[in-house]
Amino acid sequence: MFLDKIALALSIIGGLNWGLIGLFNFDLVAFIGGGSGTWFSRIIYVVVGLAALWCLTLLFRPMEGRTRHSPA
Repeated sequence: MFLDKIALALSIIGGLNWGLIGLFNFDLVAFIGGGSGTWFSRIIYVVVGLAALWCLTLLFRPMEGRTRHSPA
């Protein structure tokens, strides 16, 4: 459960970064890491990508402890 939240947070950060790239042509990870080709930035990109892959598993897991409400 904890890993799911970390992966989701990293995926959201990655999505926000892509939004910045699309809207303003500004790559926040590259800005913080000193360029998109630096080892630090590349590690961040890989970690965010792995988090997104982990989040794919959330789509196929059964809903634990959650109840679905039927319309009244």
